[in-house]
Amino acid sequence: MINKLRELLGLDEPAADADQGSDGTVQLALAALLVEMARADFDQTDSEEDEIARLLATHFRMSESEASVLLAQAEGALDDAACLHDFTRALHKELDVGAKQQVIAMLWQVALADDKLDRYEEYLVRKIADLLYVSPSDVVRLKHQVRAE
Repeated sequence: MINKLRELLGLDEPAADADQGSDGTVQLALAALLVEMARADFDQTDSEEDEIARLLATHFRMSESEASVLLAQAEGALDDAACLHDFTRALHKELDVGAKQQVIAMLWQVALADDKLDRYEEYLVRKIADLLYVSPSDVVRLKHQVRAE
């Protein structure tokens, strides 16, 4: 009876809704980190924004318009955030090692989208990698791999 009451009051969400919330959290967290990467050098270019939209659409298998909506939501969430830990914590909790490495590769892709690698961009990738527990050797390997592509 208590469980039924909690469900009626919205205190317990059904498992299906919880899964959708988790996916939405991962999408928003990743998008926010990619936007922060574009902002890191204090010069957010169109090529970086285009790269973010392309990465989101490809990675999450969504349309360009869905990716644009997610990008706008991420910018708003990032503007309201005090730090990046909420975003990295969500990714660390939900992703496995391979998926975390994909995140780092995407960060490198955004950082290199304007054909310039700023020291602030380099620092941010390393900081996020540290928060996601991605090894420094993997960070360097992924950087070279993205540059080679």
